[in-house]
Amino acid sequence: MTRARGAHDRFLQTRGAPRRSGAGEDPLPVAEALADLSDHFGLGPVGAVRVIFGRWEQIVGVAIAEHVRPLHLEGDTIVVGADHPAWATQIRQLAPEILRRLGDVCGDDDAPKQLRVRVLR
Repeated sequence: MTRARGAHDRFLQTRGAPRRSGAGEDPLPVAEALADLSDHFGLGPVGAVRVIFGRWEQIVGVAIAEHVRPLHLEGDTIVVGADHPAWATQIRQLAPEILRRLGDVCGDDDAPKQLRVRVLR
């Protein structure tokens, strides 16, 4: 076992990442691995994560995307970071519209239902 591979295995074991039986035999398809990790860490559906992070500027518009970015999903809540308290206030007011747009692009079943804003410093 290479030194890097051993460190990788120890990292996965300490992080509690899901491991499938027979690990090391056949490679796991990336989509399946991402789905497993997303489920394990409670990140939400992989498709929703990909859409939200990949199309954020399209979802909220260029002006907002310059000041607010998605940070992570916690269950059915999207947590976004704003670069100034005024932008955080604006996003809180726009939350229903942003959540509606997320429902349009992610599908209502996979889309976040709540939005939480943090001011980034």
